[in-house]
Amino acid sequence: MPVPESTRLLYELEGTVEENLNRHLAAAQEWMPHEYVPWSQGRDFAELGGEAWDPEQSRVSPIARTALEVNLLTEDNLPSYHREIERAFGRDGAWGTWVHRWTAEEGRHGICIRDYLLVTRAVDPVELERMRMETMQAGYDTGDKPLLQVCAYVSFQELATRISHRNTGRYTQDPLAERLLARVSTDENLHMVFYRNLVKASLEISPDAMMRAITDEVVSFAMPGAVIPSFARKAALIAKAGIYDLRIHHDDVVLPLLRYWKVFDLTNLGPVGEAARDELATFLKALDAQAARFEERRDAAEARRNKIKNG
Repeated sequence: MPVPESTRLLYELEGTVEENLNRHLAAAQEWMPHEYVPWSQGRDFAELGGEAWDPEQSRVSPIARTALEVNLLTEDNLPSYHREIERAFGRDGAWGTWVHRWTAEEGRHGICIRDYLLVTRAVDPVELERMRMETMQAGYDTGDKPLLQVCAYVSFQELATRISHRNTGRYTQDPLAERLLARVSTDENLHMVFYRNLVKASLEISPDAMMRAITDEVVSFAMPGAVIPSFARKAALIAKAGIYDLRIHHDDVVLPLLRYWKVFDLTNLGPVGEAARDELATFLKALDAQAARFEERRDAAEARRNKIKNG
């Protein structure tokens, strides 16, 4: 009986997984969430008289608050993400070790961001919990994507998440939030490197299938937080603020990974891979044009606001 393609790929990539797992563990600095949250500040809200949360208690702007909420609620859906990568990668050998290590590292991101938001009274804790319940009940479902599609998607997604966290920290203009999210971004970058290297190895083992997977994931990419209540509106606000927009996605997420994989220099592609690469090139041109139009509209709106403001 022939071995299923997914099983063959799992077996052939096992050595690459183990090598990159060891590299990740050597690079990953151990840290504790409480190291980045001043528990001595804000834990006792007696001075607030026990009143309900008020926006005036927050030290960050409304848009920064929105970005922080989206980042946290995205991290909160970890049980669904764990289920998906365990389904795709399995629980055996280096694959299983990575699945659980990754889950543990992602888990503390949600812990420390929530601690920061609650301790500093940055968000309405009641509304935050309602959104958490709604988000986690919606869950996250890849539609049973096969292994190579999962590897491609998480490569782009981890890099996007790294940039989103980093830019959110800067946008808050709060040194504590910036330091915290810079630490989280460091983890996300290491995760991206792990998945990025798996894709590179897969382009050598199964180039046509991997090229097809890369194209599919670039064309259909959506952040996992899309299930968050009112995500489209919140994403638009985040984009207008320049925290994460189409230009960032095109220039700082998609293109760097494609360059690393040298997808437009590959010489080992068959008809399937060549067709996928052509489709990718066409899509990138359209994405670049779409990003340019968004920037033009944003700049024009900013100019109008400044004109009104200055009389």
